[in-house]
Amino acid sequence: MGRAGSAVFALLICGIAASPSAAGPRLSGIRARGYVTCGVDARVAGFAERDAQGRYRGLDVDICRALSAAIFGVPDKVRFVQASSVAAFRRTSTIDVVSRRLTWELEREAPLGLLFGPITFYDGQGFLVAKRIGATDVVRLSGVSMCVAGGTPFEFVLGLHFRERNLELNKVVLESAEKFDDIVGALASNRCAAYTADVSELGAIRARMQRPGDWDILPDRISQEPLAQLVRADDPQFYDILRWTVFALIEAERLGVTSANVDEMKKRDSVEVQRLLGAVPGNGKALGLSEAWAYNVIKALGNYGEMFDRNVGRGSPIGLERGLNRLWTDGGLMYAPPLR
Repeated sequence: MGRAGSAVFALLICGIAASPSAAGPRLSGIRARGYVTCGVDARVAGFAERDAQGRYRGLDVDICRALSAAIFGVPDKVRFVQASSVAAFRRTSTIDVVSRRLTWELEREAPLGLLFGPITFYDGQGFLVAKRIGATDVVRLSGVSMCVAGGTPFEFVLGLHFRERNLELNKVVLESAEKFDDIVGALASNRCAAYTADVSELGAIRARMQRPGDWDILPDRISQEPLAQLVRADDPQFYDILRWTVFALIEAERLGVTSANVDEMKKRDSVEVQRLLGAVPGNGKALGLSEAWAYNVIKALGNYGEMFDRNVGRGSPIGLERGLNRLWTDGGLMYAPPLR
């Protein structure tokens, strides 16, 4: 629907949009207890980990903190708990949202009464390689000693990819994809010159190496693993808050709104910016939140680009390229529907 059609449609539904959305059971419970309960897996640096003081940090963590800022106006009304699996999430009603590098898959959603939010990281199986071997793409890994966790989807996809392309697979099987110290040890001891897993893990492994600069993550991806947050399908309003909070982070980057300039930008003569930040009302009422919900999120956490950079990008020890996680205007896939 184009802009003209949107305008006509908006007139038709203006009576509905004029009243705030009634709080659903999930949102009401969150407000009553005073915090969002967020399930994470605090083992992968850059996405979710605990520091020496017990504080959580990472991209997955920041999404939960953004939900807190949208609902309560501040980012610190979150309780983080370990979410070991999707099955464990379904067994308890106390976790509001799971934010733990979950791939959006059909059988994790429709049959289970669950819903994934927008994609917050376009992941995929890739390769961490020693610079000394001079490999710049997967083809040049033919015959190279390749470590992979045995019995995992990584091993299956690796074998399939090499077989279909008639590449020589010199496979070194490791015990587990979760024992990062063992993986680092295998690479550091030259047991293998490359390791394959999801790129979100490869960055964390490289950061553990004694000389991270001696290792590259190739641009090639041999699988598609779109990561997103997971909620129950029992409260459409809370699902909408998750979706539009993520979209607001993406749109803020497109519009150039940052944590540093958000107050100045709110004064700019731009309807898009003013609508995003609540100076032009309507979006907050539609979600059952304060009109300043997105302003509070951006003020506390920045836009999507800021969150990416400090957690997993060039401004972090993880050092991942934006790649597909660039904005659509920069050739990536990050795109937000109109916030109107």
